[in-house]
Amino acid sequence: MSNKNDISACSFKTSIGGQALIEGIMMRGPDRQAIVCRRPDGTLVTKVDPIRLVKERYPILGWPLIRGVANFLSSMIMGVQALSWSAEQQPEEAEGEGAKLDAWIAEHFSQETAGKLIIGAAVVLGIAMSVGLFALLPTALAGLLNRLLPLGIFRGLTEGVFRIAIFLAYLWGCSRLQDIRRVWQYHGAEHKSIYCYEHGRELTVENAREESRLHPRCGTSFLFIVVFISVLVFSFIRTEGTLARMGLHLLLLPLLVGVSYEFIKLAGRYDNAFTRAISAPGKALQHLTTAEPDDSMLEVGLEALKLVIPEEKGKDEW
Repeated sequence: MSNKNDISACSFKTSIGGQALIEGIMMRGPDRQAIVCRRPDGTLVTKVDPIRLVKERYPILGWPLIRGVANFLSSMIMGVQALSWSAEQQPEEAEGEGAKLDAWIAEHFSQETAGKLIIGAAVVLGIAMSVGLFALLPTALAGLLNRLLPLGIFRGLTEGVFRIAIFLAYLWGCSRLQDIRRVWQYHGAEHKSIYCYEHGRELTVENAREESRLHPRCGTSFLFIVVFISVLVFSFIRTEGTLARMGLHLLLLPLLVGVSYEFIKLAGRYDNAFTRAISAPGKALQHLTTAEPDDSMLEVGLEALKLVIPEEKGKDEW
């Protein structure tokens, strides 16, 4: 194996993916999902649940383009649930407004209903913030600039510049926060663990430490592809009204997400000049959204990975 950090050197490419949490990692395999977190006393706590795919009940949600939106929403919901569970394993912090709202919901609804409401509210707020920040705000800023300096055919391009600048500023700002940096380290541990498995190496901290923390199937890469495709599409739309352009963004967003998902699947499955090209920007951005983990974090990532590797060899092959 000439280069362990090159995905082209992988023995195979797995469909297993993950998410960094608060002092932990969630891994998702073909049959089950596992969360492993490290408590303040240093012990590991795990949670393993079977996966019930929505497309098994509604096959249409597994169709190309449609599956991207379905998987995105499903990942958002499961990600928030996993993040909430990981937070419960840590010492309680001083209550903020969000904690007070959660307490009010828990007081007025049954435990099951309260949990669904809290998770649902977090998902809706997360999507609303993302859409507002990366889709609507750039359009509004370009509209304001257009009043001062008519942009003409360059309006779409100007929106794109604002969109990419806001996206990069957001990632850079998050990378400056100390608490977020620990999450980025666990993000790096997740990628290193998966690479170690894909390279067919023994799943040890020593082996995982040598792997790359940059992976083409990362959520960072997916978000960049969504942003980039939206820049291309709206560079050719000549609608002048700011509100009309915002409306078009909302209408076309599911399609943009669906197309971006298909690109990220290609990047994860194949290794050629095209997939390397579409993976390169996202992997470059992972220098902001991942950080080198310590050995204790790699231990968490490897343990979560081991819990979701299927008994049937090759079932998780991409």
